[in-house]
Amino acid sequence: MKLFKRKDKDVIFCSPVNGELIPLNEVNDDAFASGLLGIGFAIIPTSDVLYSPCDGEVVMGFPTKHAIGLRDKKGNEYLFHIGINTVNLNGEGFESFVSVGQKVRKGEKLIQFPLESLINQHFDPVIMIVLTNKEDTKFGLNEYKTIRAHDELLKI
Repeated sequence: MKLFKRKDKDVIFCSPVNGELIPLNEVNDDAFASGLLGIGFAIIPTSDVLYSPCDGEVVMGFPTKHAIGLRDKKGNEYLFHIGINTVNLNGEGFESFVSVGQKVRKGEKLIQFPLESLINQHFDPVIMIVLTNKEDTKFGLNEYKTIRAHDELLKI
């Protein structure tokens, strides 16, 4: 019988979207590819909804709705950036379902984005996912594979 729960359990990080997992250093954005914004990976999306990969809190939002920041129960902070240069769309076609300060559960819908429109307008729709506050944590995935939203990707 367990009397106490361990509070330092790993965070299970699930895929936030359907798509193709690629190494972060292969995206066409120097700030992300170089690791300047943090360690991480990228997903070429095949669906248009970004879900929360873990339980946490929304800590950053953008009026253009193309990016969002989350903090998990261990204090890890993640930046999700949808597409390259999509900030130039000023939020057109993006819909946010959460706000800064809101607690979210794994699998909760965060943002719907105009995937088909991005592709038709020649935007790179790749989603960059970086851990922004802990360089010593293993978070990068350097593999190629098809993933589905809510599939477990890694433990942090």
